[in-house]
Amino acid sequence: MPMYLIFVIVVVVFILGSAVRILNEYERGVIFRLGRVIDTKGPGLILLIPIIDKMVKVSLRLETRDVPPQDIITKDNVSVEVNAVIYYRVMDPQKAVIAVENYVFATLQFAQTTLRSVLGQVELDDLLASRDKINTQLQEIIDRHTDPWGIKVASVEIKHVDLPQEMRRAWAKQSEAERERRAKITHAEGEYQASIQLAQAARVIAGDPIALQLRYLQTLNEVAAENNSTLIFPIPIDLFTPFVKLAEKLTDKDGKETSLKLPEKPDQV
Repeated sequence: MPMYLIFVIVVVVFILGSAVRILNEYERGVIFRLGRVIDTKGPGLILLIPIIDKMVKVSLRLETRDVPPQDIITKDNVSVEVNAVIYYRVMDPQKAVIAVENYVFATLQFAQTTLRSVLGQVELDDLLASRDKINTQLQEIIDRHTDPWGIKVASVEIKHVDLPQEMRRAWAKQSEAERERRAKITHAEGEYQASIQLAQAARVIAGDPIALQLRYLQTLNEVAAENNSTLIFPIPIDLFTPFVKLAEKLTDKDGKETSLKLPEKPDQV
């Protein structure tokens, strides 16, 4: 085969390779012709004029990028290291190519500066307890500034807050003290409720002496079930009251009623 024919075939293949492009469904191509943007094409088969046309491929899928860890001093002068993740997508391929040199790098750089600025205005407690609010604030600020680039920031999430070792120990002590405080409050509330129940039970028993006697006998029965120890219980004089009243109604041999009087206090027996 002659050399010129081989050269022609190579040139044709090169021209066809540079003129035919295929874009996926999630891709768009910004076409430059002699340095000027003429159109945004895709997806599918794209035909370009070799040497004259140039295509810049842009993905429209949602992208996830890690924001590098940032050393931040909070409002209450605590030094922490915070990293985050940003979710964004290209909404306007032409703006993403023309308005900024590298939209990925620019978005990440702006996310870093915004992270430092926003977290430097909050206290450590708010940073740990109100992440949702801070995430929303970060997303709104970054999205507002990247909108001229054709970038839509869907979400910004704080991934990790690295506390100094001294702050971790202080935080652990604070958490332990808080748990002890709650335990003491719970114990005090239990004692208060128990005292109320005991007071109500005492009023019920005071109004019915028989109930006191039954409770006393029940306690004796429970103690008797334990064979490990010997207990001595004084028998209250109230237990004999029904028998004494019965005896008072009996008459003596002369037909006269006997009157048995009990001392008013148990210690007089």
